[in-house]
Amino acid sequence: MKKQTAEIDKAKEHARYERSAKTLLTRINSENINRKIFGAEAIPIWLREPYTFYERMLEYNTDANSNALELGSGTGMHTGCVLEQVCKVTATDISKSSLEVLEYQLRDFENLKTLVCDMESLPFSENSFDLVFCSGSLSYGEPKTVMKEIKRVLKKNGKFICVDSLNHNWIYRFNRWKHFLRGHRTISTLRRIPRQETLDMYRDEFSQVKINYFGAIAWLTPLLRLVVGGYRASKVVSKFDNLINVKRSAFKFVMVAKK
Repeated sequence: MKKQTAEIDKAKEHARYERSAKTLLTRINSENINRKIFGAEAIPIWLREPYTFYERMLEYNTDANSNALELGSGTGMHTGCVLEQVCKVTATDISKSSLEVLEYQLRDFENLKTLVCDMESLPFSENSFDLVFCSGSLSYGEPKTVMKEIKRVLKKNGKFICVDSLNHNWIYRFNRWKHFLRGHRTISTLRRIPRQETLDMYRDEFSQVKINYFGAIAWLTPLLRLVVGGYRASKVVSKFDNLINVKRSAFKFVMVAKK
């Protein structure tokens, strides 16, 4: 029953992202819109730190000789920071229209290739990539299946780098349930949001895993930024994380896992 629900939910997620991307494509074709801001700079400053750290890890672990694979690329929010390292990047997603938007937005890069595929069944040989990376996409596949596929396609000593949400803080869980009730999430993605057990699974399967946690009180930033401004609010959140050595109460995490 869970497998059947997951397949139905996958179709729903695919349809939702297709609709959104097709709307963007219509605007691109009719209005000749300029390319939007990408990456961490597109994130509100008070929520930006995990994404800035994620991009720093990507840049640190790639060079011109790297062959990189992105899972759940969507419209290319963080694809560009790896492309800028002049390495080969294969951006993948289940939504063809999303990849068409990505291709338009990043059309100046000759080192980009896109492919429609499912992260639960990657159409690549073993030991194909030096780097696999993704942002906020782990909940779109069955965790163990996705992890095994990532490990399979990575070369020896290759790395998997991701930024995603953690599902332990009850405030964030409540907010995600609201999105589910509004039809912005499926029950399968809600169940698959990474937990500490998910991260422990990567620790068991990879030779070396480093995890940084962020945003234990990120839910307070709307109020904090009204009082002290967005920049200072981000500093307060960061200092609190360091003070309590945030882990299970974190909003986001960045994981670097070496095969």
